[in-house]
Parts: sequence; structure tokens; C-alpha cells
Amino acid sequence: MNRKAFSTIFLLTCFLFLITDCFLVEPNSKTCKLSGKIRGKKPPPNKCKKDHDSDCCKQGKLYDIYKCSPEVSSHTKATLTLNGFGEGEDGGGKAECDDQYHNDTELIVALSTGWYNKGKRCLKYINIHGNGKSVKAKVVDECDSTMGCDEEHDYQPPCANNIVDASDAVWEALGVSKDDRGDMEIYWSDA
Repeated sequence: MNRKAFSTIFLLTCFLFLITDCFLVEPNSKTCKLSGKIRGKKPPPNKCKKDHDSDCCKQGKLYDIYKCSPEVSSHTKATLTLNGFGEGEDGGGKAECDDQYHNDTELIVALSTGWYNKGKRCLKYINIHGNGKSVKAKVVDECDSTMGCDEEHDYQPPCANNIVDASDAVWEALGVSKDDRGDMEIYWSDA
């Protein structure tokens, strides 16, 4: 075989390998499937706090639950939501990471169950990009994607599997006015 033919076959093989590697994805390697459902219970009177536009569970409604979240990358797509981390606010109890209540002036977040990763991101920082700005925030809590509609979760539904639940300070740092806070598409990464 001459040198030119060998080079052509070699380049063709490398090209095919590259195409195969780029476009074939292992089954289930990057997916997060629904883990089940829970049935909503009507909250007792004055038990579901509606601060920060929080939703309350509805009697009999089925809510999705997830034990996983989408894969984390350097540009992970998520929904930013608003949460209160202080005592008596809509965030429920004390933060999972440090068993403390927090002031809403702190740059802090709760992550969906899969991203919270059994506490492995506790007290670590993430970079959040949204509204044309960026902010660095500390993970202090889990936004539970596996449970909800009970007293521990302030009778709120389970979080979706792609939530970064943020304090007012995070929203302010991203330049979002108080009237526009609630849900916003963002990207985040580990800091």
C-alpha cells in the first residue's frame, strides 16, 4: 500500500471515530427521569406561607418527584426561583448545610435534590449567570425534589429537578427588580 493511500485511510478512520464520538451518546448517561409522584394534601389553615410567590399544595393533585437533576456542566441551564431562608419564611426550616436560618441579604441558594448531591455542594459556591449579569452564591440548603406537601416542606410541592432557589440578595445582584422576581431562566456552574 502506498503512502498516500495509507494517509487517506488513516484520516478517514480518524474522521469516523470523531463523528461517532461526538454524536453517539451512551443510553441514559445524561438524562434524569421521573422517580414517581406524590399526592397533594390541603394545607391546614395558615400553614402554607405564600411569601415570594410560593405555591401551596392542592388536595389530590399529583406532583412529580425526582431523585436526580440534569448533568452539571460549565453552563448548566436552570430555573432561578425566590426563597426566604429566615425563620418563619417560606423556605421551611433551617438550612440543611449548617442547621441555621439565614438573612435574605446573604448571597445564598438551595439546589434541587440531584444537584445538592447529598450535601456534597454544602457551603460551596456556584456562579449564576442571568439577566446579563453574574453573581457568586453559597449553597446552604436543598430544594427537595423528592418530598413535599407536608409540614416540613411548608405544604409546598416538591421542587422541580432543575431549580436554583435563591435569596433576595441573589436576585438583586442579578439586577432583577422586586416586582419581576419569581422564576427566571439562568445558567450556573460550580465556582
